[in-house]
Amino acid sequence: MSKVEEFEELRPLLFSIAYRILGSVGEAEDAVQETWLRYDGSATRPTSTKALLSAAVTRISIDVLRSARVRREQYVGPWFPEPLLSDPYQDPARSVELADSVSMAALLLLERLSPLERAVFVLREVFAFGFDEVAAAVGRSEAACRQLLVRARRHMEAGRPRFEAVRKEREELASRFFDALREGDVAGLRELLAADVSMVGDGGGKAPQLARAVIGAENVARLIASVFPRIARIDVTFEPHEVNGQPGAIFRDRDGRVLHILVLDVLDGQIQTIRSVINPDKLGHVGPVADAWAIDREVRQARRPTE
Repeated sequence: MSKVEEFEELRPLLFSIAYRILGSVGEAEDAVQETWLRYDGSATRPTSTKALLSAAVTRISIDVLRSARVRREQYVGPWFPEPLLSDPYQDPARSVELADSVSMAALLLLERLSPLERAVFVLREVFAFGFDEVAAAVGRSEAACRQLLVRARRHMEAGRPRFEAVRKEREELASRFFDALREGDVAGLRELLAADVSMVGDGGGKAPQLARAVIGAENVARLIASVFPRIARIDVTFEPHEVNGQPGAIFRDRDGRVLHILVLDVLDGQIQTIRSVINPDKLGHVGPVADAWAIDREVRQARRPTE
């Protein structure tokens, strides 16, 4: 195969590695592009192109993550990963690990790790690279990588929920949730929510967002049951869609532009967390982005005559 063909064959894997390290679609795509430029500019043909390119995209992603950490510390409000509608890399032998590692909950747990711990965890636990390959990718000894993995596992296991829903149960629960949302059914929503459910929004200061997390089944049910009818009046619609391997939905304005993306964490037969990503900087890869401020003003104006 030519260099281009080799690279394109591995592109899905490279993106998937970079996205899990960075939690950003745009930064992951940039890391993959930088990997190509370095590979294209090299006259050496490696023994293993997969090992070489995986190591290169990992090192680039680690460098990007180190600088991104400073920006995230200054972020306005809660920070969530950029929503990923579909993971381009598929491996039947690693399907469980791949699906689990791309969820919003898992990516937020990965944020607790140092860049090196995160890279080692992703390469070893998610993609099953050998310790020799991991060591080459992060520039540490195999012994050091084993220690990094032990620490990473400890952090990840401490934050993982005790129960996980099987896919079919999760989809059925999400379907009932979105049906109740369409109908503004407070009671129907409430029975699907965990008692301590939380609803959190990521606007990054660039779109209307919740001032703070909304906690409790009653509070969350009443909030979302009251909000959707208001935005529906101005022709905002939503389409259920898997997001980061979890049930979710894409909300669009009357012109089909993306307003925000909702993601549900379903555990132990109930919805535990509802996350809304409305920061326009995190939605552009999904499609043209709506003006959330204009929609907020329109909703407020539409309420005045009836209140």
